[in-house]
Amino acid sequence: MSAMRNAAWREAGTSMIEVLVTLVILLVGLLGLAGLQVQSQRSEMESYQRVQALVLLQDMGGRITANRYSAASYVASVGTGDAQPAASACATQATMPDRDLCEWSNALKGASEQQAGVGATGAMVGARGCVTYDAAASSVMVSVAWQGLGDTAAPPASLTCGQNQYGSEAMRRVVSMPIRFGCLTC
Repeated sequence: MSAMRNAAWREAGTSMIEVLVTLVILLVGLLGLAGLQVQSQRSEMESYQRVQALVLLQDMGGRITANRYSAASYVASVGTGDAQPAASACATQATMPDRDLCEWSNALKGASEQQAGVGATGAMVGARGCVTYDAAASSVMVSVAWQGLGDTAAPPASLTCGQNQYGSEAMRRVVSMPIRFGCLTC
């Protein structure tokens, strides 16, 4: 009888070791979920920045296409750290390309999204826009560069917009769009 009572007492509850093992397994699972959440937020921000870059790339592409006879006047590197005036002063620029570059620079700096007490909050981290013109090929290359949140493969060396501006080339993100103009008199 005492043997049965002794066996029943041993099986009556969980031991402290079983509880600790369960807690460790639960902790590992929760840490995995926390890491997944952090990676998800990082990927979401990278995606948001890429979409913003594409919108700004299309914006400048449209401006140059609409004013194709002055395409050579758009050659510039604008954005973070440039000397372009504030968005409110862009209307005073003398020529259409200067006005377009001023507005594009301010959009790259995030002027399109304002937050009270903070100022410009939109666009990308360290955004820069570059326009190059090739008269021989009658084409323009529009690029937008920004700083990513983590290292990836470095952009090709042919995309020089924002080169050596973000510490590591693996942090630099670039999207580009070539614009070719047809020659109707050729």
